[in-house]
Amino acid sequence: MFYFTSESAPLWTSVGLTAVYLAVIVVFAEALNRLTEIGAERTRKIVHIGAGNVILLAWVLKIPAWVGMSAAAIASLIAIISYFLPILPSINSVGRKSLGTFFYAVSIGVLVGWFWSIDAPQYAAIGILVMAWGDGLAALIGQRFGKHQYQLGGIQKSWEGSLVMAVASFSVTFLILSRFQDGNGAVAGVAVAVALFATALEAFSQLGIDNLSVPVGSAALAYFLMSWLQ
Repeated sequence: MFYFTSESAPLWTSVGLTAVYLAVIVVFAEALNRLTEIGAERTRKIVHIGAGNVILLAWVLKIPAWVGMSAAAIASLIAIISYFLPILPSINSVGRKSLGTFFYAVSIGVLVGWFWSIDAPQYAAIGILVMAWGDGLAALIGQRFGKHQYQLGGIQKSWEGSLVMAVASFSVTFLILSRFQDGNGAVAGVAVAVALFATALEAFSQLGIDNLSVPVGSAALAYFLMSWLQ
């Protein structure tokens, strides 16, 4: 069993803690968006990074797959509605040319459904946290310090942002896999492969599709490489 603890909290306690955590993240981001000049893009990244950590709560608290998938479906619906109505500007602006928030929720549902069913939640955590921390920090660092630009078709990225994406992806993958696998050489190799793959997927993304392709692709690659090595 790939869990942090041997005993799980009561279901509704676990769900309540998770809901409170997400509510605090959203309220904090909304407050920053409305009361400061930090800007909508930065508050979105705060939610992006903070919300991704919910996968760790789901893992630690042993939240059932059906709860995670149902929550992801509800979040997907809210994301679509907020694309047309000004519900939560810190998450999605009306008419914004990206469905990233929607894809993010879908990816959580897909990964929970897949890896909870085979008792391997660590791979769901890898996928979501690579997206949360890798893409989130890459965007923040790239916007602030990205002085060296490159283009892939009509997509413009910065080398600084891509480097942060790769480092964060490697770190997430290595730290999680090291908990379950002896031999850090093999784990480091898998982490490098996941980092390069995730960075490439993020670099080629448009319209927020990386919020689906990066987590699902990273989790799948880590899972299949580790299965092959074992």
